[in-house]
Amino acid sequence: MTITITKKAANHVNQHLQSRGKGIGLRLGVKTTGCSGLAYVIEFADKIEKEDKVFKDNGITLIINPKSYVYLKGTELDFAREGLNEGFKFNNPNVKDKCGCGESFNV
Repeated sequence: MTITITKKAANHVNQHLQSRGKGIGLRLGVKTTGCSGLAYVIEFADKIEKEDKVFKDNGITLIINPKSYVYLKGTELDFAREGLNEGFKFNNPNVKDKCGCGESFNV
């Protein structure tokens, strides 16, 4: 299963990569934390490790380590604005439950 990114999110990433002046894409992952067990990690990527899984969508390179891929396969990364808040939104088909604040999830 692939990892995808919406055009809206891709445009946002492209703007930041250009202003940053370096980077090859986004590194997506998960870490153990929060009340539900897992939280998303997103950061700019400057290199690809040999074990990484790499996906390209809407002009953006998405890099995921194999351990995180198990939790992220099939995920779509979107960028949303809700009122005064804006940020990336993970549309992850593997999520079975989220905590009340929405910061962590479990599969």
